[in-house]
Amino acid sequence: MQRSRRTDPYPWTWERPVGVMVAYFLGILYGFHTGRALANCVAGAGWSFTPDANLFTAIPGVVHGNAAAGISGLHHPASSLLLWSCIVLVELLVVVALSVALKMAFDRWGPNRVQGMASRDEAEDLLGRTRLRKVSGVVRPDLYGKKGRVRG
Repeated sequence: MQRSRRTDPYPWTWERPVGVMVAYFLGILYGFHTGRALANCVAGAGWSFTPDANLFTAIPGVVHGNAAAGISGLHHPASSLLLWSCIVLVELLVVVALSVALKMAFDRWGPNRVQGMASRDEAEDLLGRTRLRKVSGVVRPDLYGKKGRVRG
């Protein structure tokens, strides 16, 4: 109902969807490396995150099960099973967090957000005669007693 009463001066163009896709891609990328760092930490190799220069070049090695790919000086890296378990766990958390953030952003700034004045029905529900009659004893206790009748 509220969409019909307003105009959008700035239409949705390609920038916003591309920004969302880039944010999802970076979230997945950093989640991938965070899962690997978590697996190495659980395996006893210590917390070591991939250097920035190797963020993209280390991915093929990690996909093949090498938990030490792109990190120099790592002793006793995680096994493939632990590596993939941690990566899947972290990626699930990242996808859920990004989806919740996207939902909150759409509720706040999206095309179906609620804004402006209440509709006639919403105002009637909150402020109308029916509501005033229900709470008349609270609004005017001198006129309408506990039973809602007019006193004398």
